[in-house]
Amino acid sequence: MDTQQTRQGIGYALGAYFIWGIAPAYFKLVKEVPPTEIMTHRVIWSALFMLVLITLSRSWKQVSTVLAQPKKVLLLALTAVTIGGNWLLFIWAVNNQHMLEASLGYFINPLINVVFGMLFLRERFRRLQWVAVALATTGVLVQLWQFGSLPIIGLGLALSFALYGLVRKKIQVDAQSGMLIETAWLFPLAAIYLFGFADSATSHLSANPLSLNLKLVAAGIVTTIPLMLFAAACARLRLSTVGFFQYLGPTLMFLLAVLFYGESLTPDKMVTFGFIWLALAIFIIDAIAFSARTRVRIA
Repeated sequence: MDTQQTRQGIGYALGAYFIWGIAPAYFKLVKEVPPTEIMTHRVIWSALFMLVLITLSRSWKQVSTVLAQPKKVLLLALTAVTIGGNWLLFIWAVNNQHMLEASLGYFINPLINVVFGMLFLRERFRRLQWVAVALATTGVLVQLWQFGSLPIIGLGLALSFALYGLVRKKIQVDAQSGMLIETAWLFPLAAIYLFGFADSATSHLSANPLSLNLKLVAAGIVTTIPLMLFAAACARLRLSTVGFFQYLGPTLMFLLAVLFYGESLTPDKMVTFGFIWLALAIFIIDAIAFSARTRVRIA
């Protein structure tokens, strides 16, 4: 890959993970809206935004190719439910003072990806990967044993996003087509709930201030733009290189939670974060060493 492509890819990756990292600040701006309603707006406006984006980029041919494969369309219904659950849990966590635990979930996620790769893709663990996963597991078990609690939100976010990534990898659908079809699956449910069942102070859009409605429409942009940047980064960089940027998102969430939103690092969280960060340090060292060995063999 040439230098210009690499620079572009790094820019796209930084943009994607930066937006994902500060996304909690957006959800805080609409915290007066119930999480289920924010979720419906996220689905509805994402679907409409994707329609415009695919039309402007003239990508309907790729969408038609996917639609001609019923098995992939049905599997995208599964990924839609999975990512929808992940979005809803994340919104609820952010607006109920659990942003630290949400960031923990995305720190755990790459380690869960490694486990899923071994279980479902027949990938082999390297020695340091075993150590990293063992440390992460220890952190969770220590919290359970010492403090009598599990990081349910963090584990829920990590497992749902890892499952989403696994299925999307298996069905091999491009980012734009996949996003459109996933949101199309969720669109009827979101619309029926928002316009038929939701009954809160913010559910009647005509009664909301214009500023609030514009913020809710922005949910589609907050959802789709980083995904498109991520796809562009993957097209220009090695996947292993893109992977190193994934820690930017949860790091920004962690800093937002502690420095701006007053969440405290309780002893149980400190123990678990300590083990997870140590596990990630070993995980990154192993990845760098493996990449270096691979380049030497190729050369």
